[in-house]
Amino acid sequence: MPTIKTIGVYGFNADSFLQRLEGAEVTVLIDVRQRRGVRGPEYAWANSLRLQGALSHARIEYQHRRELAPTTELRHLQYAEDHRQGVGKRNRRELAVEYTRRYTAEILDHADLTTIAESLPTGITAALLCVERDPEACHRSLIAQRFAEEHGLSIQHLRP
Repeated sequence: MPTIKTIGVYGFNADSFLQRLEGAEVTVLIDVRQRRGVRGPEYAWANSLRLQGALSHARIEYQHRRELAPTTELRHLQYAEDHRQGVGKRNRRELAVEYTRRYTAEILDHADLTTIAESLPTGITAALLCVERDPEACHRSLIAQRFAEEHGLSIQHLRP
């Protein structure tokens, strides 16, 4: 059964991130971030241009699918729930129920995942990228679940 993989930035450094992708035989990385930067020098390697350069060197194709990214409004909805629970973005363990509901209704239900799935040649291993370490705390898990439901893919979450 074909697999869709997911990976976050947090918890990796540039070398361990690439090693994890290569070890999982990922050949296409699908970036589902709205803003393709990460704050702080520890994660500067994950800013779009640096990341694309490293991926190119590793012979991993890069795609940006902004249409799968949450809007600024949705991100702020999640941040408000994080604040209410007293957790930071890097420590979040799960998505807010309202965020999940709205992301699904406003973004995922309108996304053309069939076109994305069909654009990946047979035998290609793709991974969805965002920043959160834990997929349960990130919208990439919702996308992966939809790929599984609609296209029969299994899901593998790549963690540090």
